[in-house]
Order: sequence, then C-alpha cells, then structure tokens
Amino acid sequence: MKWDQIKKKYTDNWILLEDVQIDEDMYISEGKVIYFHPNKEEIYKKLLELKPKRSAIEFVGNIPEDIAVML
Repeated sequence: MKWDQIKKKYTDNWILLEDVQIDEDMYISEGKVIYFHPNKEEIYKKLLELKPKRSAIEFVGNIPEDIAVML
C-alpha cells in the first residue's frame, strides 16, 4: 500500500509495516500494514509476536503531546 493511502486509512494510529520500501530521501514510500492500534505498546507486543522482516513502526497523524520524539 502506498504511504499516502496508509495515512488516509490509518489516521491517529500506530502502524506496524512489513516489506517497507524507502524512497531516495529515506522516507517510507510503501509497505504492507500488518497491524495497527492507537496504543503504541500494543504495536510492540505484536512486533514481538510476528517478528516481521524489513519492518517499521510509524505513527500516522499528529503526534500526541505526551509522546517524545527522537530524531
């Protein structure tokens, strides 16, 4: 699924992606959504359960104020 489609469909959720494709600017361009949830901890539980290859975890939407972001 293309990143623009993912953003529209999974707004305000954490998503676990598999088979992630990265563009020349190192941004996700597409991937297969294998799990989504508004709670980040649930994503990590599913990550440990599924152990996907070439995966990424992203938040789609505005980052909540109680979340710190490291770049």
